[in-house]
Amino acid sequence: MRTFPDDLARAQREWSATYRQLAEHPGRTELRRRLHRLSAQVFFHPHWQHGRPRPAEWWELRDLGRSADGNTSGRLER
Repeated sequence: MRTFPDDLARAQREWSATYRQLAEHPGRTELRRRLHRLSAQVFFHPHWQHGRPRPAEWWELRDLGRSADGNTSGRLER
């Protein structure tokens, strides 16, 4: 498994948590704004400065965000 910078991993964990909250409470403007801000923070993080990540890197980062709080539902087996 790759090592990601702490702030990138934290942003991904927050993104996953916010996404789940938005699924539970659809239409909440503050959650949509937070999700949008976190999406930009993850996508444009300096870690990706060398080039856009490969799909496997996105998968590992998203998996890290999902598994951080023990929520593994929705994870596909590889």
